Amino acid sequence: MKSPARFRALFALLVIAVSVYIAVTVPVRLGLDLRGGTQIVLETRSTPTAEADGEATDRTLEVLRGRVDALGVAEPTIVRSGENRIIVELPGVQDPRKAADVLGRTAQLSVHPVLGTATETDEPKEKGERILADEAGERLRLDAARLTGDDVKGADAQFDQQSGAGWHVTVEFEDGKGWAQLTGEAACHPAGDPQRRVAIVLDGKIISSPQVDPSVSCNVGITGGSTQITGSFTSDEARELALLVEGGALPVPVETVEQRTVGPTLGAEAIESSAWAAVIGTALTAIFIIVVYRLMGFLATLALACYGLISYAALAGLGATLTLPGLAGFVLAIGMAVDANVLVFERAREEYGNRNRPSSRSALTAGFKGAFSAIADSNVTTLIAAALLFLLASGPVKGFGVTLGIGVLASMISALVITRVLAEFAVARRWVHRRPHITGLASIGRVREYLTRRDPQLMRRPRRWLAVSALVLVVTGAGIAVRGLNFGVEFTGGRLIEYSTGTSVDPDRARAALADAGFPQAVVQSSGDNRLTVRTEELSNAEAVEVADAISGIGDGAEKVRDELIGPSLGEELRRNALIALGLALGAQLLYLAVRFRWMFGTAAVATLAHDVVILTGIFAWLGKPIDGVFLAALLTVIGYSVNDSVVVFDRVRELWAKDRKAPLSRSTNRAILQTVPRTVNTGIGVLFILAALAVLGGDSLTDFALALLIGMLVGTYSSVLTASPLAIELEAYGGDGGGGRKRGRGRGRDGSGRAKSGAEERSGRARATSRGK
Repeated sequence: MKSPARFRALFALLVIAVSVYIAVTVPVRLGLDLRGGTQIVLETRSTPTAEADGEATDRTLEVLRGRVDALGVAEPTIVRSGENRIIVELPGVQDPRKAADVLGRTAQLSVHPVLGTATETDEPKEKGERILADEAGERLRLDAARLTGDDVKGADAQFDQQSGAGWHVTVEFEDGKGWAQLTGEAACHPAGDPQRRVAIVLDGKIISSPQVDPSVSCNVGITGGSTQITGSFTSDEARELALLVEGGALPVPVETVEQRTVGPTLGAEAIESSAWAAVIGTALTAIFIIVVYRLMGFLATLALACYGLISYAALAGLGATLTLPGLAGFVLAIGMAVDANVLVFERAREEYGNRNRPSSRSALTAGFKGAFSAIADSNVTTLIAAALLFLLASGPVKGFGVTLGIGVLASMISALVITRVLAEFAVARRWVHRRPHITGLASIGRVREYLTRRDPQLMRRPRRWLAVSALVLVVTGAGIAVRGLNFGVEFTGGRLIEYSTGTSVDPDRARAALADAGFPQAVVQSSGDNRLTVRTEELSNAEAVEVADAISGIGDGAEKVRDELIGPSLGEELRRNALIALGLALGAQLLYLAVRFRWMFGTAAVATLAHDVVILTGIFAWLGKPIDGVFLAALLTVIGYSVNDSVVVFDRVRELWAKDRKAPLSRSTNRAILQTVPRTVNTGIGVLFILAALAVLGGDSLTDFALALLIGMLVGTYSSVLTASPLAIELEAYGGDGGGGRKRGRGRGRDGSGRAKSGAEERSGRARATSRGK
């Protein structure tokens, strides 16, 4: 075994061994949309006295960490995001009301002397005074605070079993002298006098205002530095109060800008349905490539299994969170891994057929060498889309970008290293060498054989294809103007809640019930068997409870399976970031392709991508499907997939054109299309199996995602061949080749000098080229 081959084999073994170790020892962290729970995104806000900068956000995060830990949630996560956002993940928490209330309260604790009672019209008389209602609603005039939350040493919820008074909160102060002085001054007033009371205020509300016990002496006060807050608390209320008092005040206020809740049932269903989609889609794909490529297909299937192992290990090793769109990206990348193998095998088939003394080993080596540039370029463009998703998206879509990026890198290792090691080992066996037909490389395939026999001149009139593309573009794009875009709650702000009801509920009946409950603007849709989705403007958690009660009343009970709250400012930001991501994706593709190819190829490819984006968006507009973060993930994936096809065709055009500089671009392009069609067909069928499995078995959560990818794959396959290629020919004809500026003929049979060739001359030229190849 030669040294490069030996190095590849050792590298493959090392990667597989490390992947197995990580997969066995490190579990993958599941996102809340798969395991159930609540994610809350908080944004710090500036006040006249404090700026919500990075330092204030860090201090706020530490206070929130103490509150989250005290909630008793298993494996919570709290991290800072950007300058002034904090992401809190609470696995298993299905009711976000309590968590959001505890996390969002500023917990500004203060203790005040009571100066007396006040009427509704009274105003504070001097600086520092406050007038607040006590627990019974009586208005009290309070002096400036003597103690604050910074003076609290600890707080504990306790149950008084002896007196039967119920739950109370014991507060211990750092400095007992301050508490003793405050209570000693109050003890100088007679029993029943309001000034004998001490008011404990939390977030601008009196939570307790007890009278100092008669046993306390004037100017002596309560020693020991502790007090009890009573108020007929339940156990939960007492523990929550103790948590807020002990946790301390937030340096700056926080606002909930995003809140997502997923029920455990929905998460389990998503995992199961996605797993079945992955298994069935992968199995069908494996059967297909084994039938087409025989032994090489079987070895590629083994490499795909290694791809799955490597991807899983990479997710676990990097500590990445696997989300529902990420799981779909994991499945989708299987199809992309198939594409790399198909590129190699089809190229090897060409090399086998063009050699005078064909050898499976030499054909395979040439196949890997010839396909490398197309594989590298196409995967880089997909990595660009994945990077943009990671940098600009949020939530589950960000996880999709991570998973897609890992999948692309793993697919390259799988195809270019593992498949190559297995294939080179197999073709070196004597029994394989004697039976070349079992390799799957000794035949050019039925598709290539048909195209070679018919030799269709697809690029004879490129403008016809451009006219068809323009017509489709106008029809689908009209949907955007006529129907408008149904932006999801992520881009508009508001609240979306999905319920599972005991009985089937007609959406019209649900709308009427919600209108009666005070929500006439609610949009209600059926989202599956006994499931309803309610979309409204921004709702508080208390209003969300009213919505749930209304649905429960007509649906024989209602279980919340999904809850998404997006603030209007965040919705606008996400919408802006989506447009930025789309624009950057097109710009990055253009820049990369302009560097790797001629300007006309890069321009044609990017124009085709814009064409695909408009068509896919227009179809979703006509269908009334939501334009949300998941659609954005699908759209950027379609961009990557579409440019993959264009890169494969243009890579072959570049190669053919370099061999025959006098040939018109239209002829080289036509030959390139015919030579790459087998790869396009076989890859398309493999990806089609994956996406069809996702669409049928992936559940409601992935239906629209899979539908967008299916449409995008079909449109992208067509446009990369019959839009990008004709457009490149037209650009070259009008703008030159960017090098010598020499114009080239567009039509069939036109050479570099402009002389029209006869059909016989063309056939003779093709015959000579075939003879030289053999």
